[in-house]
Amino acid sequence: MVDHNGSDVVGLIVPDITNPFFAQLAKNIEMEAASRGAMVMLSNSHDDPDIERKQIRAMHGRSISGVIVVAGSDASRPASADIPIVSLDRRYGNYPLVATDQRDGAGKVAEHLYELGHRTIAYLTGPEGMDVARQRRDGFVARVNQLSTPEDPIELTIHSGPFDFETGEAIGREILLPVRKGARTTAIATASDQQAIGVLRCARDLGIHVPQDVSVVGFDDISMASLVVPRLTTLRQPIEDLAAAAMERVLDPSIFPADIAIRGSLVVRESTAPAAMWG
Repeated sequence: MVDHNGSDVVGLIVPDITNPFFAQLAKNIEMEAASRGAMVMLSNSHDDPDIERKQIRAMHGRSISGVIVVAGSDASRPASADIPIVSLDRRYGNYPLVATDQRDGAGKVAEHLYELGHRTIAYLTGPEGMDVARQRRDGFVARVNQLSTPEDPIELTIHSGPFDFETGEAIGREILLPVRKGARTTAIATASDQQAIGVLRCARDLGIHVPQDVSVVGFDDISMASLVVPRLTTLRQPIEDLAAAAMERVLDPSIFPADIAIRGSLVVRESTAPAAMWG
């Protein structure tokens, strides 16, 4: 429970603080902690499971109230500790997970593109070995399969790579060069806003217009999504709710340690349009 004299300190470990999504998540965790009279000790694991373990041991030695961990990878090996540990966004060992409903969110993206008339879609997933990437891919593919019929089929191609700008730009080029030559792909859905912004940058360099030639959708709704041109349609992760749920669970051990999945919402901006605009 929180000591309202302000003595509670919660550890927060993220894999890469330079990732805009994790930076926003850390900010909201700090705000949520402050509202509960607690403070946050932030560490960056650099996607290294060994560093994660060392950081948890170090935090445990400082008598903190608990640790919130965004795991660097599925290979993370959990450290043993007798303090509350909560997984956030990505599973850390067997500790309870607070996360966006990834499958539902990706399904919303697929449905949005379908409703706009897109029937030839490229999907850029995250790293193949990462569970959060698999969930987004599976949710997208499952919804596409539900919507596709023999009379009105959807052609879907899958590409994979890290959740970063460079991947979006590189794989975007593989998809968009054929579009410039007349290929029928009318939409690109991605598993992160960083990938989507990389695709937008590539499209600009190739002289392909978004959304007139191809629609682009992201996932996360980082701050940059509303600043790029065109502004990015994306699946907004409920960061405030995620932060509140994780903080509540790490500060109050009496809460049943079950996973919680919170649904995100689709934010429609200028990067998507009806497929009839294509060409």
